[in-house]
Amino acid sequence: MTDQNESAGTRSRRAFLIGAATVGAAAPLGLGASKVFATPKIAVPPIGDLPICKTAATDAAAATGPLKKISFAWNAGAPCLVGVTVAKEKGFFARNGLDVDLINYSGSTDQLLETLATGKADAAAGMALRWLKPMEQGFDVKIIASTHGGCLRLLAPTASGIKELKDLKGKIIAVSDMNSPGKNFFSIRLKKAGLDPQTDVEFKQFPGPLLRVSVEKGEAHALADNDPITFLFQKDGAFREVSSNLDSEYANRVCCIVGVRGSLIRDDKPTAAAIARSLVEAAEFAAHHPEEAAATYVPYAPGKIELADLITLAKYHTHHHHPAGADLKKELAAYAEELKLISIFKPTTDPVKYAERIYVDVLS
Repeated sequence: MTDQNESAGTRSRRAFLIGAATVGAAAPLGLGASKVFATPKIAVPPIGDLPICKTAATDAAAATGPLKKISFAWNAGAPCLVGVTVAKEKGFFARNGLDVDLINYSGSTDQLLETLATGKADAAAGMALRWLKPMEQGFDVKIIASTHGGCLRLLAPTASGIKELKDLKGKIIAVSDMNSPGKNFFSIRLKKAGLDPQTDVEFKQFPGPLLRVSVEKGEAHALADNDPITFLFQKDGAFREVSSNLDSEYANRVCCIVGVRGSLIRDDKPTAAAIARSLVEAAEFAAHHPEEAAATYVPYAPGKIELADLITLAKYHTHHHHPAGADLKKELAAYAEELKLISIFKPTTDPVKYAERIYVDVLS
């Protein structure tokens, strides 16, 4: 994709993008570059007043004796999973009786779910819109918790006329793969905006590091992906945020979830509960202490991303939002209904029954 007449500045920018994108290989309607750094204004009670924290404090005090060894698969290139490093580095896992080995997993979601189902890993974290379709196939994996919302964004050049979703009619949207959470989520958003995501727009696949370049070269008109890559693409002001998964009703919808092997639920439910409790506590810590939370992620981040950017992302992602029980089942069912809307799920799938099948409440 490199032109012989490409400028040195363009080559330099491409090198930066490729380096930045390796960090993320593995989210309100924007009016300009200043929107990038907006942090939702959320009133959250002091951490000691949260019921989950009171419960956790009691359970943590009871966690004596040898720690339970478990393996936890995650994508270390996703700063939105900062709650995982908080749980590890700030001792939430240990206080809940767990000794956790983090496994940086870069395979496909089907492979990850198979790894869990066959007991090669005990637990994992990932994006709901990456997991839900494969889980429709019946993997022996159960969702036990959620951690946060807000890590998907759709961007267009600031100089373009694309300011809202309806402006994408007839346009090409660059995505990193055709089953990505970004493609699925913004297909849903386009459908709700009155466009047919199969006929009114074209999704076109490009290597993640070249998403921005594909738009700059005119091979696409917009791009959709997840943080940190989309966050970094906006920093020089050349791209605006057209939509994100913090828009409208999605401001209170979870993005990332935690799953465990089904045999853990059947044979050792207290350990599954300890995993869920640790990550919910860690997410709440991140919501209240984003600077400390971001610092725990730095040693795990591949490539180069500044601490200040990690702090901004920790504030932007909704780590205060981690529903459980009936609330989480309701959100999972809503996603299933929306995936039916864009023909990702089978038309015969019952969203409520599906959510009941894949989720187990280990915290009640």
